[in-house]
Amino acid sequence: MNHNGSTELALSLVDAAARAGADAVKFQSFRSELLISRRAAKAPYQVATTGAAESQLEMVRRLELGEEGHQAVVDRCRASGIRFLSTPFDHESLALLVRLGVDPLKIGSGDLTNGPLLDAAARTGRSIILSTGMASLGDVEAALAVIASAYLSAEGVEAPPGAALAAPEAQALLLERVTLLHCTTEYPAPPAEVNLRAMATLAAAFGLRVGYSDHTEGILIPVLATGLGAVMIEKHLTLDRSLPGPDHRASLDPTAFAEMVAGIRLAEAALGDGRKVASPSERRNVEAARRSLVAARPIRRGETFSPENLGAKRPGTGVSPMRFWEYLGRVAARDYELDEEIDP
Repeated sequence: MNHNGSTELALSLVDAAARAGADAVKFQSFRSELLISRRAAKAPYQVATTGAAESQLEMVRRLELGEEGHQAVVDRCRASGIRFLSTPFDHESLALLVRLGVDPLKIGSGDLTNGPLLDAAARTGRSIILSTGMASLGDVEAALAVIASAYLSAEGVEAPPGAALAAPEAQALLLERVTLLHCTTEYPAPPAEVNLRAMATLAAAFGLRVGYSDHTEGILIPVLATGLGAVMIEKHLTLDRSLPGPDHRASLDPTAFAEMVAGIRLAEAALGDGRKVASPSERRNVEAARRSLVAARPIRRGETFSPENLGAKRPGTGVSPMRFWEYLGRVAARDYELDEEIDP
């Protein structure tokens, strides 16, 4: 919603995200009257950033981006080589995103318990990014059960949510199409409440890909999340943190966002493939850093090798000291001077 309902600002945000090196931009698609009751109060963070004079509905109504605005953003994304994603908050907006060809669909934390919307999103057959802020494992399981049932139904297999989640076919569809995002739904989120280890808990519980939706200040925590295995990072971007609106203060400006992307790319590269082998740059240092068996003092031909006359010193161009015990008790076949490498 950091476009503040302005198509021109939305296009500028696309440009900024593309310049920063992001893989995708994600917007929010909604019809205010279908999302918010006239009686709904603002969240505390919304009151702190926008005041209490207006209702949540009045605030959000100004932030809508119409169908023409959506199409303009899609076109700009295509021209900029960046992927367009969005979060549908109602069935009409979901239909719009389907018409625009959006895949995957992002479901926000607030709709994790919105069974009808989960069902409708999954019946499209599209992949789903499911945010899990404010949720327990039981809440996530219930949401996945609805999604699994809808995916099966779209495939022509009818199964109620309780039974669908255990079906092997549904498990395969969830694994193929669903990514969970760990999230702390507060703006900005206190670092002490982020609980990045919950990503591993989600992965172990459901066997699905897990990413992280970040609302903390700064760039450190999303980079840490990448290091802990997050397959996807979501972060708010604004052109100016002082702009009016509920989310700007919990967002990054373009400079900080680009720094975060660079940090994430570095973390991704540093994670590697998990194999424990010498890296290419290490291999050239093996001889200089490792040791060889050498004469700890002059050794005469016929003398027995012992702990007293064998040592281990650099460089590692000769017999490995791991063979030390193999050489004990052997007889020297020739004379050795101090520090001379022992023959293989």
